[in-house]
Amino acid sequence: MRRFTAPLLLACSMALSACAGTAAKPPQTAVEFTTPSGPPKLIVAISIDQFSADTFAQFRQHYTGGFVRLSNGVVFPSGFQSHSATETCPGHSTLLTGVRPTRNGIVANSWFEPDGPRGDKPIYCAEDERDPASSARNPVVSAYHLKVPTLGEWMKSANPATRNVAVSAKDRAVMMMGGQKIDAAWWWKGGAFVSHKDRSATPAVLAVNAKAAATIKAGAPALPIPVWCKAADNAVPVRGTTLGTGRFLLEPGKESGFRISPRMDSATVDLAIGLTDEMGLGQGAVPDVLSVSLSATDYVGHATGVAGAEMCILQNQLDQDLGRLFAHLDSKGIDYMVVLSADHGGLDMPERMDQQAFPRAERVDPALVPENLSKALVAKTGIITEGPLVFGDGPLGDIYVSRKLDAAQRSKAIAGLVAMLKAHPQVAGVYTADELAKTPLPSGNPQDWSLKDRARAGFHPGRSGDVVMLLDRAVTPIPEPMPGAYVATHGSAWDYDRRVPILFWRRGMRGFEQPQPVETIDIAPSLAAVLGLKVPEGAFDGRCLDLDGGAGNSCAQ
Repeated sequence: MRRFTAPLLLACSMALSACAGTAAKPPQTAVEFTTPSGPPKLIVAISIDQFSADTFAQFRQHYTGGFVRLSNGVVFPSGFQSHSATETCPGHSTLLTGVRPTRNGIVANSWFEPDGPRGDKPIYCAEDERDPASSARNPVVSAYHLKVPTLGEWMKSANPATRNVAVSAKDRAVMMMGGQKIDAAWWWKGGAFVSHKDRSATPAVLAVNAKAAATIKAGAPALPIPVWCKAADNAVPVRGTTLGTGRFLLEPGKESGFRISPRMDSATVDLAIGLTDEMGLGQGAVPDVLSVSLSATDYVGHATGVAGAEMCILQNQLDQDLGRLFAHLDSKGIDYMVVLSADHGGLDMPERMDQQAFPRAERVDPALVPENLSKALVAKTGIITEGPLVFGDGPLGDIYVSRKLDAAQRSKAIAGLVAMLKAHPQVAGVYTADELAKTPLPSGNPQDWSLKDRARAGFHPGRSGDVVMLLDRAVTPIPEPMPGAYVATHGSAWDYDRRVPILFWRRGMRGFEQPQPVETIDIAPSLAAVLGLKVPEGAFDGRCLDLDGGAGNSCAQ
């Protein structure tokens, strides 16, 4: 494991600009192989949104903070979000449930239930649409749609004294990692961390919100670029502007500039630290769980792509923020175990990939946008109906057929849609709901699954589409780039979106690196074994990973 120098970490938290521009001196290494006895007092489950295995590999040699510690633990560089709908909500839903979307019900960030009261209006994954005040754009936030318990909920069932706490910039990350029985849940909305309407901000939350508000009001200078980021500091033309050379200058009063920057992750870590102290997490008689989902990698990846100076600066600060969190837990003398993974990976913007030996990368044909598909299908089939003939959330994934058709018309519309999609050169796979429902659940190495297997792993009857469309490799499902907001994304069935790192660390753990593929659904059963937590047979889809690097077996506890 690595030892961390507290004064250096304190200096970095107080003087971000100085630490961001200079590579920190690697901490001294001290190897300890004393196997920890008994369960840890705190599980720290960290998700880095859009943190692909490729991104981890790209920046791993440059990390000097928290990632160094994690890299000296148990490292699985090829973890898989094995399903095809590689979005934030489905990905987070697997991390602490140990269950795939096909069973936990979280098939996408948003879906449609055409036979339900919403009809052709979307349902957000983290809302309770039973509340009349809720809408997909302004949801009453809830884990109502998550059909299985999270690790924190299993722990609370075993002993109600366990505290289950989750923080993130995104409400859906909080809900999917925390679940329905949660003691503290905080997410970012409108320039502050908020919670359920029946919960008031505690002093720890108020302090973080006040600090963030002051920064947003005053603005903040650009962040210096680390020396090792110079090669990535390259302007790429994108729709009338350039990206790749940003420095995160924060204009006064611009909340989005705070959110789409390393400052968002820093604030989330501040909140995790504040709640740890305020609630005494990891210092009680039974283990607690703290879930921390860090969203800035996703926000910046969408806004600028994953291979420019912006991502370099962000990864440097993320690394220091993780080190700051671990140093604080160390200072409290807490026996904690960390697991770090991601909800999905990401694909860089095609404009930069074209410059970097991948000219095949391209943006999706606008003809595949559901609205345009609907118009083309009307022209092809002659079927006229009130409202759209087909609809969906974007030019990939689930597509739904109107329920205002009779059985013969529905069959004709589905057949026509499938034929249109199969004929399109950007489409790699097309599957009907009936076809997926009859397909056996996949098993074996997720790296070797067919595209149909990947779609099946995320298929849930009643929520998934009548047709599931998978785009070809390196097709970005954004027809027109929106610099500063959306130029790159994720959501495909390809391994740049499915493959994520999985890292475990606990003081005294004998570290090792296992390159063979595992799955994110293996995290929860592995942690349950370390905790000595008994759950019913079949509660998890994943398997327990033996985290003991010696002759012992952590799964046999």
